[in-house]
Amino acid sequence: MQPVVKLAVPNELLPLVRFAQLLQGLEGRLVDAHQYRVLVQRLTAQLDEHQAHEALPGLLDHFPAAAEVYENLQYGHAGLVRVPLEMSLTSELAVRELLDRVRKP
Repeated sequence: MQPVVKLAVPNELLPLVRFAQLLQGLEGRLVDAHQYRVLVQRLTAQLDEHQAHEALPGLLDHFPAAAEVYENLQYGHAGLVRVPLEMSLTSELAVRELLDRVRKP
């Protein structure tokens, strides 16, 4: 039995939490691609709307699937924003090294 976690969530973030819970529940399951896409689109809209909310980082800590969506949304202009800088830098250097090896004949 999984432990019960109680979170104090501001009312304006309740839709975001509900979408995050749904997405977390789908992890590792076979689901309809269209339904998954719609859920992620709705979660994305909530993340965009509340990205500056002070409670968002704490919520994302509790919902890894939603945190991954958030990372992907931010990656283009901010890189890996939810991981420690050292881990992010190490990952980037490893990818560059791999790309260099792949490009060489």
